[in-house]
Amino acid sequence: MKLLITMLLCAGYSYGAPKTIEIKVEGMTCPLCTMTIKKNLKKQAGVLKAKIKLNTNTATVTYEENNISQEKLIRAIEEVGYKGEITP
Repeated sequence: MKLLITMLLCAGYSYGAPKTIEIKVEGMTCPLCTMTIKKNLKKQAGVLKAKIKLNTNTATVTYEENNISQEKLIRAIEEVGYKGEITP
């Protein structure tokens, strides 16, 4: 059994694999807006990667679902003055 677990971990399988979501962000007007949102998202526990695009008004966030909820990701965007909505 230990061998099987070790093999699965080495193969990259893990419980609670990272998830990626796209969030529509309203209110961004310049590159400073994108940097502010990215900085606040990245300091949240469980956020692995955040990419903010001004031209599409989106934030693509890779996170650990067992460490942070989608609601907290939205709150992190709202904390710095923008509106966020998860896109389907």
